[in-house]
Amino acid sequence: MTWSRRQIVAAGVIGALLAIAVTIIALNFMQPERRIERQVEHRYTTDDPRFRHELSTLLGPPILEGNRVANFENGDQIFPAMLEAIRGARHSINFETYIYWSGDIGREFADALIERAHAKVPVHVLVDWVGSQKMDEVLVHEMADAGIRIERYHPLQWYHLVRMNNRTHRKLLVVDGKIGFTGGVGIADQWSGNAQDEEHWRDSHYRIEGPAVAQMQAAFMDNWIKATGGVLRGEDYFPPLEPLGDAAGQVFTSSPTGGADSMLLMYLLAFSSAVKTIDISASYFVPDELTLRVLIDALKRGVRVRVIVPGEDIDTEIVRKASRASWGELLAAGAQIHEYQPTMFHCKTVIVDGLLVSVGSTNIDTRSFRLNDEANLNVYDAAFARALTRVFEQDLKHTRQITLQAWLHRPFTEKIMENAAAALSSQL
Repeated sequence: MTWSRRQIVAAGVIGALLAIAVTIIALNFMQPERRIERQVEHRYTTDDPRFRHELSTLLGPPILEGNRVANFENGDQIFPAMLEAIRGARHSINFETYIYWSGDIGREFADALIERAHAKVPVHVLVDWVGSQKMDEVLVHEMADAGIRIERYHPLQWYHLVRMNNRTHRKLLVVDGKIGFTGGVGIADQWSGNAQDEEHWRDSHYRIEGPAVAQMQAAFMDNWIKATGGVLRGEDYFPPLEPLGDAAGQVFTSSPTGGADSMLLMYLLAFSSAVKTIDISASYFVPDELTLRVLIDALKRGVRVRVIVPGEDIDTEIVRKASRASWGELLAAGAQIHEYQPTMFHCKTVIVDGLLVSVGSTNIDTRSFRLNDEANLNVYDAAFARALTRVFEQDLKHTRQITLQAWLHRPFTEKIMENAAAALSSQL
């Protein structure tokens, strides 16, 4: 067979395009920084001042005293609290979220933001390009026409191709630089209601007031600068913040473009510090080898480890399968793993020794630890930890515990599918 010059040129072009595509995909799968490779050993307990010192100086912003934190459960509590704060804004609104979809909730938030923009309050909205694909462009145009600065994070453009796998998963609302919200909730009708059926998800969200709100504002600014190149300054965004409560807190962030392993290390330090209890609510629980080792070491020290994950009602079945593939060693070491039954379980909460609480957008999986931009609120307060433990134990009443025997004797086809899913865990 003899090829014509045109066929040779066409083949060369196709080969070049394939090479470019493979390179782009490879760059998206590559880790931008050297990963943590060694076990994090138990040194300090959570109530040891040295533990707080390490989390403040080794990993992130300082732990600040004087915060007031409130938790809200499910959309019936969460959305009214967020909308009340938006409608009461006088100086600024900064809002970053992964999911913003059209529907009744999307419309209500858009209307509240637009009303404040009409009242000359500066409003900045940052939504993830992937997470906002179900957002009606009418809402975007209405917001922009009202004077809202709305941007999408890492839209599909040629200069973002090597970062298209890096999404902002952060869920941050900061009003007047004084009131902050974070948690698991997206702006979509699935989060409305009270987790009463399969159409209404179970989730938690949190409001913070006090000095640590400035750190949440800084977390928003981090991605706003990346998306726009603009800097928002002044007392409308960073007012003086007086102590308002008794909780110590810090807003902790991670991103693959800087500190890719920071969130993972924070969790490893927290788990390795435990001497009594670790309670984990995780919508996506696909722990890597290091996380498994630290949790198993904690179990060997006599720490009670309880985990709540979604049951069969889950929005991403492959994640559930990859998660179940990893449970064997944890169950054998004595961990208690429970699947939530009524609806999709989307909570993201860690409680250690009844003192340290970490809440926010982060899941226990590689995507959160190394691919997404995430933000968590860490709270050091026994009263807050007790309140969230009561919520955790209320959720336990609606779960089915998975025993080691049940896990070992699950059908062979399930094992095959779970192990196949686990092979993709670096992207889940």
